[in-house]
Amino acid sequence: MNGGTTQIFYASTLYGAATLAAAIDSGCFRPAGRRVLLVSTNAAVPETTTPLHRMPGFERLRGRFDEVLDWNETIEPLHPGGWTPRPDDLPLLQRHLRRLWALGGDRVELVVESLQVAPALTIAQLFPDAPIDVYADGLMSYGPTRNKIDPLVGERVRRLLHLDLVPGLAPLLLAEFGTGAETVPTEAFTKVVEELSGPTPSAPATEPAPALLLGQYLAALALLTPAEEAELHLRMVRGAVARGHRRLVFKPHPTAPDAWSRALVREAAALGAELTVLDRPVLAEVLYRELRPALVVGCFSTALFTASAFYGLRTARVGTRQLLARLAPYQNSNRVPVVLVDALIPDLEEPGGQQPMPLAHLESLVAAVGFAMQPKIRPDLRDAAVRHLSGPLAAPTRHHFTRRRLTSLGLPGGLPVPRHPGLRRLARRALRLKRRALGGR
Repeated sequence: MNGGTTQIFYASTLYGAATLAAAIDSGCFRPAGRRVLLVSTNAAVPETTTPLHRMPGFERLRGRFDEVLDWNETIEPLHPGGWTPRPDDLPLLQRHLRRLWALGGDRVELVVESLQVAPALTIAQLFPDAPIDVYADGLMSYGPTRNKIDPLVGERVRRLLHLDLVPGLAPLLLAEFGTGAETVPTEAFTKVVEELSGPTPSAPATEPAPALLLGQYLAALALLTPAEEAELHLRMVRGAVARGHRRLVFKPHPTAPDAWSRALVREAAALGAELTVLDRPVLAEVLYRELRPALVVGCFSTALFTASAFYGLRTARVGTRQLLARLAPYQNSNRVPVVLVDALIPDLEEPGGQQPMPLAHLESLVAAVGFAMQPKIRPDLRDAAVRHLSGPLAAPTRHHFTRRRLTSLGLPGGLPVPRHPGLRRLARRALRLKRRALGGR
């Protein structure tokens, strides 16, 4: 078959699949002869994780696609996140995939998430002539591209589709290629969530709305130690109870240890509250419809923004300052999500202590952080970073930058660097000796 068009939509999460469904429903993609959903399970041990297309509720999204293919099965026993084909093998592998997936001579169009890394980058390389749309399923779209992308891939990206999580804020992702950003309508996304959740049960009139606590399993990302993350969850419980909530619901990360949940139940009981642990894999947005929580608490989850921007729910954060100080290297792609939560979501443990940052200030901050994270990918943001760091916003946002990073980039707020090469070498040696001495204590 020649002359037809096959659109391949790649997704690794139910949230991403819901975003794609909303984009399709909104007419974001032109008609095609065939639409294929390519799913991937990117967990460290995929065999222990429920694949996207077998999760509860997925069948309600299934009708948008003509076929569902499994990337893990296609490349087994290789891991989706660890396999990158050799350049010389790409033509052979493309012919293999066209035969395996019955693509024939169809024109292929790709819609992928996280283009900077495998497997999305691998899929893009395997179809070198395919135009690419990228969709963002979270707050990372507001940060810079985490890795330098080969122009042979980056120049094929036509647009970035994203949910309007922070109204008015333009994403930095892929902007180095001149990629335009396009929002997926909020109404379409919430309608898809309605499909996933089904009829909303009516709660008893006398039953108070609970506080919903969101777990993320940051220890698995090496952002916190297991003990630190367990304490972070306990702070969520204590903070919610201190605000007067006696009914708590905890949504753990699917791979988080059960011991953490048991500790939260005990802590809540000791404080005179009741905590329920949800053990079903469901989107937080489905719970917003089912529970209508009085408060949503998290660290830097995207779900904090869907709660406030899409459902009008009260939100609170815990632990962002600790993470901002801990994230390493500075280029860590979680930095901008943490910055946004820290700047816009109230602190659970300091009620009434912070107002959301105005949009103009937020744009200035994100541009400065974006340059500090990726100065080689976004050198055009340097002037904006200098203006921010030398202006009135520098002091109140100082905790978003490290002295070392500002110094290495020659930005305001860094230490003065000697101009003579010999003096610079001595200064670097002195810093190494100092760090070595401190590390030995």
